[in-house]
Amino acid sequence: MSSRLRIVVTGLIAQHPRLGGVAWDYLQYPVGLARLGHDVYYLEDSGEWPYTDDGGTDPDSWVAHDPTPNVEHLERTLARFGLADRWMYRFPVEPRWYGLADNARREVLESADLLINVSGTLERPDEYRAIPRMVYVDSDPVFTQVKLAVLRGQEAFQKRVSLHDVFFSFGERIQSTEFANGFAWRPTRQPIVLSEWQPVEASRDVMTTVMSWTSYRPLRHRGKVYGQKDIELRRFLDLPSAVAPEQLEVALGGAFHADWETGEESGSDEARTPAERLRASGLDDYRDYVRSSKGELSVAKHGYVVGRAGWFSCRSACYLAAGRPAIVEDTGFGDVIPSGEGVVAFSTPDEAADAVRNVTGDYARHARAARELASEYFDSDRVLTRLVEEAIAA
Repeated sequence: MSSRLRIVVTGLIAQHPRLGGVAWDYLQYPVGLARLGHDVYYLEDSGEWPYTDDGGTDPDSWVAHDPTPNVEHLERTLARFGLADRWMYRFPVEPRWYGLADNARREVLESADLLINVSGTLERPDEYRAIPRMVYVDSDPVFTQVKLAVLRGQEAFQKRVSLHDVFFSFGERIQSTEFANGFAWRPTRQPIVLSEWQPVEASRDVMTTVMSWTSYRPLRHRGKVYGQKDIELRRFLDLPSAVAPEQLEVALGGAFHADWETGEESGSDEARTPAERLRASGLDDYRDYVRSSKGELSVAKHGYVVGRAGWFSCRSACYLAAGRPAIVEDTGFGDVIPSGEGVVAFSTPDEAADAVRNVTGDYARHARAARELASEYFDSDRVLTRLVEEAIAA
């Protein structure tokens, strides 16, 4: 695209100052768009209170009543990529704006050509309808569409989504499933700024992944349950012994919802918080963890697996860009992203074990293929050029 557009991109970088993976997910949109020559601004107005770095057992201790550390984290992160003075953050507790001065913020929002609402992080899209084109990027397919179909309890969510003009989804097959719901979902995927993920020699002979045990309650619709990773991971608990002496490592977040997570141990005296492997989770820490790994082995959310919408992980795309093969649970993505070299899909424990042996037995070939797949399918230049062109033309 030759024309230069003024584009506003939403995200959650300030809300989660410790989560490097979350920051990369959102950051690669404005960074990639700026590298294409667009006039880009970052907007964080989620309505969600920001997290502290050092909360304890009291849930309120995790609420940042003073957002200064979060704002400073956001400012440093964007400045590092040439986006200093190009951000707006609304602290919802007071409320109060940070970043651009009021007059400058209003001028940007009144003159913007396009707003890209990544993962639906914008709480009140109706307040930004002066922007002529608003895009909704669904990074949580199946779950998003189930919430749009449920008639009770999701009205606010449904209203927020419907206020947009163009709809994209990481579920690249969503239109061919039962979940389309009348929305014209266009396929898209995570943009990766490839220059930030140059492969280095792996320092550990370990297949890894980074995940949350659960993110939110399972959804139920028309007699079916759409669950989280806890359901899928339990199916593969014997995999480490099956592939020994190859080493597998899961870096788990600390959140555990014992009152509703699936499994016999939930709510019992045996319930424990999963160990948090990544305690330092800045951008570099997260990237170093990925690049130090031999590759990725990961299950997907149960809802992605049974929904078959073709979702592919933002995190797995980063592994590929770093030249790390990804052995990942099948969600139907094989129709849009080839599986077999660099990416190997599995559905059963036996298939996962065979995939580990296949990748480790010819590692150099799979590592080369991983970077090639990232360049072909996830390069931010390609992904974002297509997204912007379709958003404007739709």
